[in-house]
Formats: sequence, structure tokens, C-alpha cells
Amino acid sequence: MRLSEGGGGRTRSTVPVPGGYTWGMTSSFEDLLPGTARALLHRVATAQAEGRVPSLVGAVARDGRVLWEGGRSCVDGHVPDADTQYRIGSITKPFTAVLVMRLRDEGLLDLNDPLEKHLPGTGVGEVTVAQLLGHSAGLAAESPAPWWERTPGSLRPELADVLGEKPALHPAGRLHHYSNTGYTLLGSLIEAVRGVSWEQALQAEILDPLGLTRTTTRPVAPHAGGWAVHPWADVMLPEPAEDLGLMASAGQLWSTASDLCRFAVFLTEGDERVLRAETLREMRTPAVPPEAGDWDSGYGLGLQLVRRGGRTLVGHSGSLPGFLAGLWVSVEDGVAAVVLANATSGPAPGVIATDLVRIVADAEPRIPEPWRPLPGIDPALLELTGPWYWGTYAYGLRVLGGGGVELCPLRGQGRASRFRAEADGTWTGLDGYYTGETLRVVRRGDGSVSHLDLGSFAFTREPYQPGDAVPGGVDPAGWRGL
Repeated sequence: MRLSEGGGGRTRSTVPVPGGYTWGMTSSFEDLLPGTARALLHRVATAQAEGRVPSLVGAVARDGRVLWEGGRSCVDGHVPDADTQYRIGSITKPFTAVLVMRLRDEGLLDLNDPLEKHLPGTGVGEVTVAQLLGHSAGLAAESPAPWWERTPGSLRPELADVLGEKPALHPAGRLHHYSNTGYTLLGSLIEAVRGVSWEQALQAEILDPLGLTRTTTRPVAPHAGGWAVHPWADVMLPEPAEDLGLMASAGQLWSTASDLCRFAVFLTEGDERVLRAETLREMRTPAVPPEAGDWDSGYGLGLQLVRRGGRTLVGHSGSLPGFLAGLWVSVEDGVAAVVLANATSGPAPGVIATDLVRIVADAEPRIPEPWRPLPGIDPALLELTGPWYWGTYAYGLRVLGGGGVELCPLRGQGRASRFRAEADGTWTGLDGYYTGETLRVVRRGDGSVSHLDLGSFAFTREPYQPGDAVPGGVDPAGWRGL
């Protein structure tokens, strides 16, 4: 039985199992301890066996490169590797979101723009671009029957066919309600603003710059075939692979574990040819509050967010008939994992991928780069370092690379933030409470530093020092005992 077209990757070894069957297995690794590599392969093998899927492949990237891949198959000689294509379903959505954020960064639209401004006539035009990206537009999850994932996109030639008679189910902006139709609208928005098809924009603006040569809108060999596995018997039947038409921007893509690892690295580090790291940080920020009782997951702008074992992971899951996919990355650990399978149901690739991240991050924590002194520093900037006081709260300011600074509490809880240097001598907050806020130095008439102004908060060199610029003034009697 062939489970893939054009081959299925290399086979490193085969493992006999009771009953006379032979299960294909492949695994490769570099710079991993043998125990770590075996734990990764064990997780993938267990997922394929217990999930009852024809084939499954996993890959792990760390610090920008793929360092492990492993696959399992029910047919010897057709074991998938990191170059085997699978359909990735809703992992298409982060690609679409990146295209929209590029339009925002170029000034061609604003996230608060109503859809109607750029794509009139949909009937839901008052919802905003940001609401569509974060699934808070209140739109229906699916298009009207027949089931769009298993029927040709030609059955829905117009947006009205995708949206149906009652596209809005909830007030816009109030809650998270996952919507495939919303991402269909975003695909059409991209075409309206960019003036080219969604597929052309994807190719020119993401796939080509990032070198994702094995990510396509239609399968290219070697690729896995999609299968349905009977829930009560070990038998299978093939699933159709339909072209989704207008709904392509919600789930059309095929890709490989290798390409998706490269995409995961981009989602954490950015690439000036596609999107800045700052914009990707914005995409990784929760767009709406989580649902009641669901504090371990959320959604940003095109990216899912989860907390697992004390780690925050960003990425996306995906499914279409015959395929399951998961991509997760821990930005803090610099570890990304991708899992792809060719069955309609069975394992949970998203859960497996988070396990692969955990295995590597726990067993082999990231080794920090050597400390190195800065190549040079402005004496005026060096003068600002050290302790500062907001009221009686003690903070420390230190210099970062590139002229940036970091302001952190010296003890207890507090509002720590990093700041990017601007051309006018100010700094802009990058994270935490002060994201987007401006930090500036306020000087006296003689040029000496009076205080730091951070969003109207005055940070002084001493706590409530008489004569300092303390809002409300300082009691002239000064500090006293009981």
C-alpha cells in the first residue's frame, strides 16, 4: 500500500513488531544528547501507534535551525521525513495574518479600520480588521452547508455564499469566537488592497523571501495522502483533497515539517524582508480576554497562545479531512516543534508538538551566549544608569545593546519594561505595562538631569527628595520617625 506520492522520505531502519508486520521508522539528529533524541522519537512513535494514523512526522528546531526529525509509517519504505508535504489546514491562518500585518506596516490599512472601508458590500463591513485577525468579529465559525472542507470551493463562488444569510452571531469585539469565514474575508481584503490574488501575495511576500520552497497551495510530491481511519476497526479509506476556493486563506496550504520549523523561527525572530520582530511581538499578544475558566489559552493576531508546564507557547493547530497538524514555539527557550499526520482524527499534533518542545527545553536548556562588553557607549547614556525612584519604589536602569535601556524593580513586584532608542533621544516601551509609552530625560536649565518622565510618572534619583520634580511636592519637614 502506498501512503504517499513521489516517495515518502528516507528510511533509516525498520522495527519488527509482533504479528509479522513491519513498521517504518526514521529519525535523525544533530547536537542532541542520545537520551533526548530517543525521547523525541519515542513520543512520535507512541503518537503514531496510539493515534492509529497511517504516518506521522515530527521536527524540532532550536536557535534558528532544524536539529531533529523523526517519522513513523504503517508501510515500510514510505516513511515520511521533514521534506514530505502534508496539508496543514488552519496553520494557513498565520500566513494570512502576516500578509495583513504587512499591509498595516506599510500604511495601507489600520487594524481599527472597518472592513467596509477596503472591502465594501459584504454585509459585515463594520467589523474591524483587528477583530477579524483575533476571531472577535462575532462571525459564524463555518460557511453554510455543505461542509466546506469536504466539498469543492466552486460551490461558494462569492463571499455571500461563504457568509450565508446570518454571518454575525455575536456582538463584535466582545468575545473570542473562532471563525473560518473571518479569515476568508481577510484573504479577500488582501486581494482588494494589494491588487493581486492571495496566492500571489503569499508567494511573493512570505514564501519566496523566507525560502519556504515546499509550502504550496496544491500538493507537490513527495506528499502524504489523506486518510480516514475507522474508529472501531483497523481499516482506512481515502479522503478527498478539495480546492477551497475563496476559503483558501483559512486553510488551503500544504507544507513540510522543515518549512514550518523555518516559519516558526520567523514568528519568533522576525525578518526585515517580511515583518519586523516588533510586529510579531504584537501578533503574539492576546487580542481579547480568554473565555471564563480558560486561562491557559488565548489568541493573538493570527496566532494561538497556550501555557503548558509553565511555558508560554505560540503557534497554531490545523486540520482538514485526512490531515492533522501542529506548530508550537517557546520564544523564551528558542525551541520550536512541528508535528504532521495524515488522518482525519486520532492524535493531537498540537499536544505532541508542545511535548517535543518540553522534551528538548527541559533536557537541554539553552546555553546562553557569552557576555561581551558593548562596542561603545555614550557617556550621557551611561550617566542615566543605576537606581531611580518612582515615589518610594526602587528601580534600576541599565543599558542594552543598540542604545536601548531596561527599567526593572530592584526588589519585589514591579513594572519592568525594555525600551527602544528613538532618533529624538527618547525611548519607546517594548513590553510589559509600558508597551508603547515614551521614556524621556527631563533636564534642568543648566543641563543636568532632573528626572525621567515615563508616561507622566516622574522617576527621581532619590525618593521624595526636597527640590526634586515630585508631582504634588514634598513635605518641607522631610522624613521623620514615629
